[in-house]
Amino acid sequence: MNEDTEGRDRAEEPDGGRRPGAELVPVERAEVGELVVRLTTEDRSDEEGRARLLGRLSAALARSARAAGARSLAGGRWLTDLFTEEIAPRIPIRDRETLVRHHRGLQGEDLADALERVATNTTTAVGAAGGALAAVQFTAPPLLLTAPAQIVAETLVVAAVEVKLIGELHEVYGSPARGGALQRTSGYLVSWARRRGIDPTQSAESLTVALGTAARTALRNRLMKLLGRHLTTLGPYLTGAVAGGTLNRSGTRALARAVREDLRSTAAPGSGGSANVLPLRRRIRPLGGRG
Repeated sequence: MNEDTEGRDRAEEPDGGRRPGAELVPVERAEVGELVVRLTTEDRSDEEGRARLLGRLSAALARSARAAGARSLAGGRWLTDLFTEEIAPRIPIRDRETLVRHHRGLQGEDLADALERVATNTTTAVGAAGGALAAVQFTAPPLLLTAPAQIVAETLVVAAVEVKLIGELHEVYGSPARGGALQRTSGYLVSWARRRGIDPTQSAESLTVALGTAARTALRNRLMKLLGRHLTTLGPYLTGAVAGGTLNRSGTRALARAVREDLRSTAAPGSGGSANVLPLRRRIRPLGGRG
């Protein structure tokens, strides 16, 4: 049975394992969201398994891109809509208590270190697996339209891993986004797009409004910039894999450290009356860099 048939079969099932209202979403887009979250959250030491999932994601993206049309792809709207509507709302952000339990009692900076390490390891592995895949080409003009589908797949997975990391770092530093699911998701997307912690003085409602205006443009620009970085890794099998892994590792680490520094300045112990803020150890940074 091919993937198109499987997608139709899932859509026809009474529950299909899909959320309510999913029948209104094109099968390819829903499948993209599910596959990205699997690659983001599952512990996969099996490189072949990760590559297979990326291959399925690449095929689903190619179908979705063809359905979206050249105009939607050219400006990055398809990529942005896909990420904000089908991927970001599915990313599971664990609360602080769950994180402490999952990481065997680690707290404060030690817990933040562990989250950063897991995220960088994941994006490194995704970059290596993505660099090793055979190209599945879109058919049309510049950048996104001519990007191999596995590069777009890698871009979306890395973005999802980093949004998850940002959400959980906010939990660790006692500054989780406020409001309902939509407001929290919007807050973490804005944080990722701007590479900053969420402004604790900003209301949950304003975050939702912001995502529909200037921040949505920032998000699109950030996704396209990330895609462009991944395009530089195209090359023979080993060089593409090594370059992809290295660039993803350094990019995720730089993002984590920028956001952590921002959160330290706004989530000092005892600020805002939060009883959940943990003492943070002071970090000694090397001369000439952020560390």
